Amino acid sequence: MTLASSQKRYLRGLAHSLKPVILIGNKGVTPALLKEFSLALDQHELVKVKLGDDRDERKAHIVELGAGAKAELVQSIGRVACFYRRNDEKPKLALPR
Repeated sequence: MTLASSQKRYLRGLAHSLKPVILIGNKGVTPALLKEFSLALDQHELVKVKLGDDRDERKAHIVELGAGAKAELVQSIGRVACFYRRNDEKPKLALPR
C-alpha cells in the first residue's frame, strides 16, 4: 500500500501529538522489537518510533522496520519516525482520498 501525499499530510497532522511507542536501543531491531512494533501497528495503526544516534543506523532501522512489519513510512524527522499500517479487521483511521 502506498500513501498519497494528501494522506501522508493528514497522518503527519495526527502523529504530531503522539508520543513514541517504540524505542530502539543499542541492540537495534530485534525479532522481539519487530513483534512489538507489529502489535502496536495492529492496535493503533499510526505509531511513532524513537531511533538511535547514528544517522546511517537510523536509516537502516527505518528500512528494516518498514519491511519487517509491512508498514509505510509517513515521516522521519531527526531521531523520530512515524509509520502507518491499516488494520483490515478493525480500521481506526479514515484516510482522505
